[in-house]
Amino acid sequence: MSVMSRAMAVLGATLLALAISVPAAGENARAHEINDGVYSFTLGLGNHSMFVVGEDGVAVFDTFDSGHSQAMLAAIRDLTDKPIRYAFHSHNHWDHASGGQVFKDTGAQTVMHALATEWLAAHPGRDTATPDMVWSGERRDIDVGDFTVEMRYLGLNHGLGMTVFTIPERKAAFFADLVNPNRVMFAVVPDFNIGEWERTLTEILDLEFDIAVCTHNELPTDEAVKGCTRAHVEEERQFIRDLRNAILEEFQKGTGFLDVPKAVKLPQYAHWVGYDDWLEMNTLRLMTDLWMGPFPWYPETE
Repeated sequence: MSVMSRAMAVLGATLLALAISVPAAGENARAHEINDGVYSFTLGLGNHSMFVVGEDGVAVFDTFDSGHSQAMLAAIRDLTDKPIRYAFHSHNHWDHASGGQVFKDTGAQTVMHALATEWLAAHPGRDTATPDMVWSGERRDIDVGDFTVEMRYLGLNHGLGMTVFTIPERKAAFFADLVNPNRVMFAVVPDFNIGEWERTLTEILDLEFDIAVCTHNELPTDEAVKGCTRAHVEEERQFIRDLRNAILEEFQKGTGFLDVPKAVKLPQYAHWVGYDDWLEMNTLRLMTDLWMGPFPWYPETE
């Protein structure tokens, strides 16, 4: 089987497994306070949202889908009856941008960058809902009483309108898809410009935060619910650099182009989730960028 055929087969199996293994809302739900009033939330499937409880209300970050959102809403209500003021979407992809109606129905405003909003209007799917508040440009801050949500669009990296969130008063941050502790890059690395992703990680390291929630955290569950750190950002960036260097070494050796994915080994990451199934896919994708030029790309209009 060719590398690409194997990639599609494994990706298809992964998506099918996710589709049939989603638990009922609330089953395996866990909320954990990672800093003052800042909580990570998961249903135990490697997907993590964040919510922040303040004096005047609650802010939610990434709704994923309606089942996830209903379980998160129940977890919030176990802690507080304060109004949910905002539900923030990180970017356009259906697996993150669905489920917003659950929070709209509570009176919360859903928030999304204009680039993501335009894509979602053209490609509605699953249980997505039109956002209530659309913002554009590189930066917008929202006052939620005793804490501020700082939204940063750091340009092209993954998807459209990808937003990085920081809560300066709580020294916390929220990263979707860009920082994935204990996991190699996802399968065929869909909709990532890998070079711009690396740049973005460097810019994230310049932000002020002590603790964060990373949406796809593959550390053991008892660790993952405690959030992620600046060290995980550095590890993500280093993996990209190590993989690139390994590919370039094979090019310099004269290894045949289609033989490179099997030749590249990064044993220091062998314990990471996806290493056995996805490293060849990661390699093929990055070496294609190095050979043909980076993609996706689009002119910046925001």
